[in-house]
This record gives sequence, C-alpha cells and structure tokens, in this order.
Amino acid sequence: MSPDFPRPRTGVNPWMIAGTVMLATFMEVLDTSVANVSLPHIAGNLSSSVDEATWVLTSYLVSNAVVLPMSGWFSLLFGRKRFYMTCVLMFTLSSMLCGLAPSLPLLVFFRVLQGLGGGALQPISQAILVESFPREKQGMAQAVYGMGVVFAPVIGPTLGGWITDNYSWRWIFFINIPVGILSLLMTYMMVTDPPYLAEGRKRGVHIDAIGIGLLTLGLASLELMLDHGQKEDWFSSHMIVFAAILAGFGLIAVVLWELRKKDPVVDFRMLKDRNFAIATGAMFLLGFVLYSSTAMLPIFLQTLMGYNATTSGEVISPGGIAILFMMPIVGRLVGKVDARLLIIGGLSVSSLGLFQMSHFNLDIDFGTAVMARVVQSIGLAFLFIPINVTAFAFVPKERTNYATGLVNLARNIGGSSGIALSTTLLTRRSQFHQHNLVSHLTPLDANYQAAMQGLSQTLVQRGADTVQATNQAQGMLYGMLQQQSTMRAFVDVFWVLGVVFLCVIPLVFLMRKVQPHKAPVMVE
Repeated sequence: MSPDFPRPRTGVNPWMIAGTVMLATFMEVLDTSVANVSLPHIAGNLSSSVDEATWVLTSYLVSNAVVLPMSGWFSLLFGRKRFYMTCVLMFTLSSMLCGLAPSLPLLVFFRVLQGLGGGALQPISQAILVESFPREKQGMAQAVYGMGVVFAPVIGPTLGGWITDNYSWRWIFFINIPVGILSLLMTYMMVTDPPYLAEGRKRGVHIDAIGIGLLTLGLASLELMLDHGQKEDWFSSHMIVFAAILAGFGLIAVVLWELRKKDPVVDFRMLKDRNFAIATGAMFLLGFVLYSSTAMLPIFLQTLMGYNATTSGEVISPGGIAILFMMPIVGRLVGKVDARLLIIGGLSVSSLGLFQMSHFNLDIDFGTAVMARVVQSIGLAFLFIPINVTAFAFVPKERTNYATGLVNLARNIGGSSGIALSTTLLTRRSQFHQHNLVSHLTPLDANYQAAMQGLSQTLVQRGADTVQATNQAQGMLYGMLQQQSTMRAFVDVFWVLGVVFLCVIPLVFLMRKVQPHKAPVMVE
C-alpha cells in the first residue's frame, strides 16, 4: 500500500480547494467539445472550408495529449503550484487570443497554445485534490469533482451551439477569461505544494529533451492519424500511412528510452502494478465508449430523426443530470463496497443502455431516446470513481502526479480512437447495408413493384404526369433505402460499443481487491 504522506497544512477548508481546482478543470474539459458545433460558423467567418476548420479541433487535441503524460514531470521540475498557475494563465490568455483571431491559421496556432496550457490541468487538479482531504473523505470530494468533469463534455456541444446561435463563435472562447482569472486568484490563496515535491526539486531534475521529443512525435502523429483517418480513407492515404509510421516509431521509442531513465518524463514502470495497468486499460475503453457514444447519438438524432441541435442536446442532457445525481451516491458506496463489484455493475448497466440504443428505429419517440441515454449514464457514474480506486490503491503518493497523467492520457486517447473507429464503422456498415438492400430495388421484386405503384399513383393524384411520378417515386424509395441503411449502421455501432463494455468485465476479476476504507480515490 502506498505511504500516506502528510497533507499540506494550509488552514483552508478542503472543500474550497475542491471548488478551486474544479473551476479550471471544468473550463478545460468544456473546451474539448464546445467548439464542435461552431465549425461551420468559424469557417464562414474566417473564409475557409469546414474541413480546414477541423484543425481548430485537431490542434487542441494534439497539444493537449502531448502535455498530459508529462504533467507530473513538469510539477517536479517547476513546482506543482507554480506550474499549475502557469497553465491556467496560458490557457486563459490563449482563450482570449482565440476569440480575437483574425484568420484560421492564427486561430489554429492559438488553439495549440490553449491545448498546451490545458493539458496539465486535469491531472494536477486531481493530485491537488487527493492530497487535500483525509482518506475517509476523499470519496465524496472526488465525486463532487467528478460531477464537473463528466458534466462538461455533455453540455459542451449544447452550450457551444447556443452561444454561437445567439451571440458569436468568439464568445465560446471569451467565456474562459473570467473563469481563468478567478481560478488563478483562488489557487494563489488556497493551494500549496506538498513536502515531497520540494524534496524532489532539491535532488534536481534532468531535462530529458530526447524523451520529450519522442513523446511529442508519437502522440501528435497518433492524434493526427485518428482525427483525419476516416476523411482520408485511412491507409489509402500517404499522409495517414506516414503518420502511423511516425506514431509507431515515436511511441515505441519513448517507452524504451524512458524505461532507462532515472527521472523519466513519463514513468512507464508504474504499469508493472497489475491494478494500475488494468485500470488504465479500462479507462482507455471507458473513454472509447463514452466519447464515441456521445458523438454518435447527436448525429443519429439530427440526421435521421430530424432533431435540431437544441433538441438533440435535450436528449443527451438528462444523462448528464443522472450522472450528477448518482456521483455522490457512488462516492459513499466506494467507501463501503468492493470497487470491483461497482465496476462490474456499472459496465453491465451501461451496456444495457447501449443495447437499448441498438434497438432504435426511425419511429422511436423522444422519451425512448432519453431513457436509453439515462440508463447508459447511470452505468457510467459507477465507473469513474471505482476504476480510479483500483488504479491508485497501490501507487506511492510521490508518483501520483505521474499516475494521473497516464490515466488521463489513456482516457483521451481512448476517446479519440473511439470517435475515429465509430465514424469509420458507421460509414462502412452503411455502405454494407445499402449494398444488401439495393438488391431488392428491382422490377422483379414484388414489394418494390407494389411500393412503386402506390407512390406513383399518389403523385399522379397530386398533379404529376406518369413519367414524372415514376421518377419521383424511384427517388423517394432510394432515399428511404439510404435512411434504412444508415439506421442499421447506427444500430451496429451501438451494439459494438455495448459489447466492448461487456468485454471489460473479465479484466476486472484480474484486479486485486482493495480495502474500501483504505483506498485513495481519484476521479477522471
């Protein structure tokens, strides 16, 4: 079990510290999704195409991913509080510059800076929080913190759409400024560094330029490959092949290099701990399913059901509310029940919600869509805290900063992979189903003939001539075929995501049991 280092004595109520670190983290997580629905407005305002505007998203994800696993090393190098405040300041200033950007290249550059500043906020916030509470209170503290982290990506697209429709896309960045200033002031007054970080700085930290370079190369290439793979038809594109080669080289080389270093930028040795390794893998799959389902459901509702952005957001929002309601309950249960049982229950319930989505059709009502999302979200609420309980139960406290970076990275890469592969699966399965269904649109098929005659007669009665009615009927039937093909593809995607969660359950049995009242708790 990890040694219990004394908590910093600040004389500040730890709940105030929880609120402080929650501010910046909520702001950073929100920015991973708030710009998604604003891309057409950004493209039009800055005289670029929507495809070019997607670099606004990609640039942020790439720079964010690069900094995430290095947050522990930077904390040891510069001091955690100093580094954290620098990141908040950088994130706030770059948000202002994003809002003022006069051209797309400058906006992309400022988004890179914003991602570099925001990448370390989540792992450092978690490390600060876990050291500010005694162990018996960490469950509830992290549950409150987790509510903000989970709720932010849920409301991000809805909030971004509302701001863009009613004001301007620039305000999705300007809203970060007052929050960032408040976070800086509160951090300065309330947060202190623990003793072990000061001792680490006294020993000195070597700047590992090669490790940083390999990590940056590997993660940046991986994010580019995942984000643009489907648009470039994956490995039929020379750019994607080149990115994959660079990603493979960089990631393999950085692991081999860092395992030889005394003070690594990323401490991969931590994966020797069975609980931490399995929990990190589970967090990857959690990000995979969470982000991909959150991306797929609005697309389904808007493209096939005819919902607008606001209404589709209303379908997703009750799931976020369910998580907000369940998190405190999980925070209490995690101190009394074996975390592995909570994880298995969460995976089962969330899978049930996804399997409900796999039974969607073009006639479902609003309530059916909402209920499936709520069931999935209730299961998700039982995963975040328990997975981190098992991940950090045997991690020495002086390695907490490194551990939070790895777990956050796993979740983010899982999310990017999930969105990329779900989008690809949706496209390929839609083509597959269309190929199968189109074989029935022949003059020899009795059902097709009956449908053609019925539609043609209806159109003739409405004033069309016979030839025109026949052409229109064929077009209408083909449109229905495309709708059904896409519908079946969405069903396939939701089914696969449900199966992914069920496949995690056997891994849970490989984890060592953690005593509920002794486990440190951390939330993603």
